[in-house]
Amino acid sequence: MADLVYATRTPETLSGELAAWIEVGASPRASLALDKCGRAHAWLKGRDYVDPQDIRAVVHDVFRHRLTLSFEAQGDGVDVDRVTDEIVKLVALP
Repeated sequence: MADLVYATRTPETLSGELAAWIEVGASPRASLALDKCGRAHAWLKGRDYVDPQDIRAVVHDVFRHRLTLSFEAQGDGVDVDRVTDEIVKLVALP
């Protein structure tokens, strides 16, 4: 979870394209939201543990209002879901 959030703050380490798309990355509160939402998702699935699939299931909803995209991204029609897809694809989840 922390790696996903950190990737939004240092997108240039993953991709130049991501660096051009993200104006402001997610705050530490996004890590807390991923944790809480991941736990809730696992509980709804009848599990008492969180696995990477739970985080993948909620990451779009958490990042959707926590990332600020650049004017270039908005002009190119890139939305937060596409940026999140790229981050999830590039960040190794356990």
